[in-house]
Amino acid sequence: MRTSLSRAVVPFLLVSSVLSGCTSTASKGDAVLNQENWPICAVIGAVAGGGLGAIESSSAAGVGAGVGALVGSLICYTLDGDQDADGVHDRRDNCPDTPAGSQVYPNGCPLKALPEPAPVVAEPAQDEVIVLSDLGGVLFATDSSDLSADSKDLLADIANRITSQNLVGVKVIGHTDSVGSDAYNQALSERRAKSVADFLISQGVPADKVTQQGQGESNPVADNSTAEGRAQNRRVEIQVDR
Repeated sequence: MRTSLSRAVVPFLLVSSVLSGCTSTASKGDAVLNQENWPICAVIGAVAGGGLGAIESSSAAGVGAGVGALVGSLICYTLDGDQDADGVHDRRDNCPDTPAGSQVYPNGCPLKALPEPAPVVAEPAQDEVIVLSDLGGVLFATDSSDLSADSKDLLADIANRITSQNLVGVKVIGHTDSVGSDAYNQALSERRAKSVADFLISQGVPADKVTQQGQGESNPVADNSTAEGRAQNRRVEIQVDR
């Protein structure tokens, strides 16, 4: 009885050792044998068990083949491989065809790619239009392009403010009311625009960034039939581009 038992145990131990060695690399993903080809393991186990059992006796060969087939299939089924090399054993891998090197969830399926964050684009600074008119204080003497003292103080403050920023350009536009001829008002608006532009430059605004234009009486913002409306129309606009 003990002899028969030993004949059965020897092939079992030998086959276990052979197949365990074959599957020892399963955790690294490069195992030769895994659960998907366990029937092949059974055949290998049968051949190995039968061959090893035959060393002892012919009767042990049959026992060894049966034991080897059983042990081979169990070992290969239990010790998973990692065919797609994602670090998840095949037995737990719900996505067995993941490309090598992919980042996966514990179930072996690829991590969902998050959308790339949208690039942050700084909003460009809005253009600023500074309007100076006779409604808030007399800019010029009557029928003159000379700046008043109060206007110079105000423009000096404006020049200091706009030159301390990322200045792209400054455009000075002169306007008049409708009193007088179109030609006269056009020329007057141009002179007044130049007077403001020259003063801004004298206060440190880069000359190459300052332009000027006169629009005469062509672009009123108020009713020229009233004194208040005409005062609003007698204005200078400073368009600041940053």
